[in-house]
Amino acid sequence: MRKIFRNIHLWLSVPFGILITLICFSGAALVFEKEVMELCHRELYFVKKVEAAPLPMEQLMTKVAATLPDSVSVTGVNISSDPERAYQVTLSKPRRASMYVDQYTGEITGKYERAPFFNFMFRMHRWLLDSMKQDGGIFWGKMIVGTSTLMFVFVLISGVVVWWPRTRKALKNSLKIVANKGWRRFWYDLHVAGGMYALVFLLAMALTGLTWSFQWYRTGFYKTFGVEVQPSMGHGNAAANATAKGGKRDGKPEGREGRGAHRYSPYTNWQQVYEQLAEANPDYKQISVSDGSASVAVPRFGNQRGTDRYKFNPRNGEITETTLYKDLDNSGKIRGWIYSVHVGSWGGMLTRILTFAAALIGASLPLTGYYLWIRKKIKRRPASPKFLSVED
Repeated sequence: MRKIFRNIHLWLSVPFGILITLICFSGAALVFEKEVMELCHRELYFVKKVEAAPLPMEQLMTKVAATLPDSVSVTGVNISSDPERAYQVTLSKPRRASMYVDQYTGEITGKYERAPFFNFMFRMHRWLLDSMKQDGGIFWGKMIVGTSTLMFVFVLISGVVVWWPRTRKALKNSLKIVANKGWRRFWYDLHVAGGMYALVFLLAMALTGLTWSFQWYRTGFYKTFGVEVQPSMGHGNAAANATAKGGKRDGKPEGREGRGAHRYSPYTNWQQVYEQLAEANPDYKQISVSDGSASVAVPRFGNQRGTDRYKFNPRNGEITETTLYKDLDNSGKIRGWIYSVHVGSWGGMLTRILTFAAALIGASLPLTGYYLWIRKKIKRRPASPKFLSVED
């Protein structure tokens, strides 16, 4: 049985090893993207000086809107509980576009743009730098990443079976990484012991990552947690998708009274809504307000994308509907959980650090495996026969 799993481990690792290394390494590079960006561009994300009170939100949003082209509008604002962080103003297009504004001075600090390095790593991690075909053709990059990730699951499981020690002493020895007995021993220990230390995190990342690669896997994964996949479901949670799509009230577009009616500023009551939610949630991490809807994120263990959601009347700021995260069913929570587990944010900074280390170890496993396999093949190669002398 062990020989069978050893063969499975070897012959899946050889063709998919390099791809697994690229996927794991690029994933590790993305774990601390936010922190790296804030360190390199502090002037974008943080205000110069904290004043007694921010300017009225309507004034800030109007100032940002005045700088935008006619085809782009302000869709919302994200407000951190940290008074040093600038307000993040979200825009209608392009997708996920946003700007930052100093809430105390009204100065626009800049527009968010993903750094080329992190954009490269993201495309490598998700699609091996491929792009979706406009004609509906096969998305090869996405398929190869998904297949490689699935094979990685089998490589990890077969590796556990091959590694499983027969005695307690053997178990203790197999979890040591020795650095003073030569390079071969070091690479062997790193491959075996390192793989075991990172096993749980690597399996968690692989099993959750597959939900973005294959529809059949996503359907089965969700059904395991009692959730039926809807055809229109995207990567965000259902409530978020509904909010992002916008909507109408009583057959009229939100933010307007209808054709010919008096138009008003959609930001008029955003300040009032923010103050209501901040007072009701003194421990909030971030409050987001848009035209007719708002959300509150609080520090919590687990799903880092979980928020309490509210709807309000844009004309007077009255809260009309409240949906608390704790009251959602599984379908409203699972996407945020999948993302939080995949990136390691579910347990705070500690699990992010462990996820980063596990991803780096995952990237090294194929390389150390190749080294050990090649060394073994060379060692088994028969020596060249000596030439016979004339005298012989």
